[in-house]
Amino acid sequence: METASPVTTAGVPPARFTQYQIFVIAVLAFLQFTIVLDFMILSPLGAILLQELGISTKRFGLVVSIYAFAAGGSGLMAAGFADKFDRKKLLLFFYCGFILGTFLCGIANSFHFLLVARLVTGLFGGVVGSVAFAIITDLFPFQTRGRVMGAVQTAFAASQVLGLPIGLALATRFTWHAPFLMIVGLGVAAGLVIFTQMRPIDAHLKVQSDRSPFAHLLHTATRPRYLIGFSATMLLATGGFMLMPFGSAFSVNNLGVPLTKLPLVYVVTGVVSIIAGPLMGRLSDAVGKYLTFSAATIVCMGVVIYFTHLGIIPLWHMIVVNAVLFVCVTGRMISASALASGVPAMADRGAYMAINASVQQISGGIASTIAGVIVVQAPSGKLERYDLLGWVVVAAMAVTLLLMFNVHRIVREKV
Repeated sequence: METASPVTTAGVPPARFTQYQIFVIAVLAFLQFTIVLDFMILSPLGAILLQELGISTKRFGLVVSIYAFAAGGSGLMAAGFADKFDRKKLLLFFYCGFILGTFLCGIANSFHFLLVARLVTGLFGGVVGSVAFAIITDLFPFQTRGRVMGAVQTAFAASQVLGLPIGLALATRFTWHAPFLMIVGLGVAAGLVIFTQMRPIDAHLKVQSDRSPFAHLLHTATRPRYLIGFSATMLLATGGFMLMPFGSAFSVNNLGVPLTKLPLVYVVTGVVSIIAGPLMGRLSDAVGKYLTFSAATIVCMGVVIYFTHLGIIPLWHMIVVNAVLFVCVTGRMISASALASGVPAMADRGAYMAINASVQQISGGIASTIAGVIVVQAPSGKLERYDLLGWVVVAAMAVTLLLMFNVHRIVREKV
């Protein structure tokens, strides 16, 4: 089996990854691509769903948040078992469930059917990311995790460059169900590759205690140093879950961007983010993960305030602002994920990552619900109080900046 890359006596990681590690990075990045695309596709489809299903912004906010709540609940339930099994088998189990849920989205014909489908998708899809991050922590030393996270989390950008434009094209040419069925096809192919090519990942089984799954969950959830990490995670997803669900509707109805031009916005933004992701990962390893997170957060706060107060603007203006915003969001995600990976001990990594993902999903679900309450759609289609939403997001980012410093302090003392 593959083990973590060795670290030199000087504390500097090797310059290159092994071929198998590169394969693992590519597979995990593709999984993230499908998971992220499944979530992000709801944002550009928002303008279509509001009309075709005849739902309000509150109901649409519920469609988005139900995934997060389901993911959070399943993560907590899975946390006690997360370190008791081969991570490859765990990954395959939850990814198959995610594919099933996405298929249900692809055949949904009503608000309630779609709501149930998103519930199923969240129950399984929310755990996939935590298992993937546990695998990264097992196979790669802390000094290189910025680079790994930078590669894996470019899935967010790739989903824009490749997935969202194709998904939107399928939705406008056929029906809004088509993008979900496309994800199902991609997911089946990825699952087969994992099943046939990935090696067992079970080194953590050698250091497991005799605790029952519930006792293991309780131990991980209540350990003081872990609680600090969970508290920082609570607000980390707020920006994405609050702004993104209504991003397309705001761009079309408030900023005057034609719906037919949205794919261009996502493509340009995605290309910029794909370039920035690996650079942010390398930067976080070189100058420090918390320093990178802080800089990205401060810039992001300014861009959010600017973006949410805009009126009608030219298309090029929208593209520039959106690109800068997503570069900052990418920098925050990569550096924060790499930093948080240094908190748990090997025996607790699966449980910690599962709980951490659950906390993030649940807080994100609450944030999405709050956003649906704050933002209202006028009869003209224009979204109102989006500027207020921007201030709420900025306040959450400011608190997160302080909380992540405590995580940085813990990791520095440990590493």
